[in-house]
Amino acid sequence: MVDMNTADAEAISLTVAGDKEAFAVIVARYTERAYRMALYILGSEQDAMDLSQDAFIRAYRNLKRFDVSRPFFPWFATILRNLCYNFLRRRKRKQAYNIEDFQIAEPSSAPSSPSSAITVETKIALNRALSELSPQDREIIGKFYFEQLSYAEIANELDIPIGTVMSRLYYARRHLKDRMLKGDR
Repeated sequence: MVDMNTADAEAISLTVAGDKEAFAVIVARYTERAYRMALYILGSEQDAMDLSQDAFIRAYRNLKRFDVSRPFFPWFATILRNLCYNFLRRRKRKQAYNIEDFQIAEPSSAPSSPSSAITVETKIALNRALSELSPQDREIIGKFYFEQLSYAEIANELDIPIGTVMSRLYYARRHLKDRMLKGDR
């Protein structure tokens, strides 16, 4: 019997063996993460929903090529990322990036005074600046700030070295800062 406690490798092996219900465990486990990842790249809720679903379909069709000794999500994330980038290339226009879709986590010890809250004007400026970033910059910023993943977790998801994560995040922050400053002028 397959349930939410079934390991990824076991669920995938069962799926490849013909148990179509086993893949539902994988989909349930990673749907939210896939959606957020696509949203960071695309900036559109509907497109993120559509492409994350398409990525699960593509992953399902290619499960026979998956090495069950490796973690599932980095492999899946590559499929999803490629779908998103191809979608953006085909569309050749920028989407509005809505910061309201995310809950910016504030430390629990942060004071709850009005001065500690992000103002509406700041959110609008941040929204505008994020929409001007490349999909790669939005993705790395989303993973670090909105999902609050560590460098190691991001490196694992993107299947890149930690040093590359740090470098990409550095440049993404710089690009974001430049766009925020440009908006203040």
